[in-house]
Amino acid sequence: MGTVIIFALVTLLAIYGLFRTLREKNVLGLLFSLATIAVFGWFTYKTIVHHGIPTGMH
Repeated sequence: MGTVIIFALVTLLAIYGLFRTLREKNVLGLLFSLATIAVFGWFTYKTIVHHGIPTGMH
């Protein structure tokens, strides 16, 4: 279940990077952050749907 946590953290950092690159008007950074959000956001979504939200130690 650690995978969904890592995917979600990467997605959140990419969203932060997206806003930062928009503020700085950095086109290449914008493209990379959009691609990262698309890929890792999709992995996060599918992992939560397939495995559920992590609940803690069993």
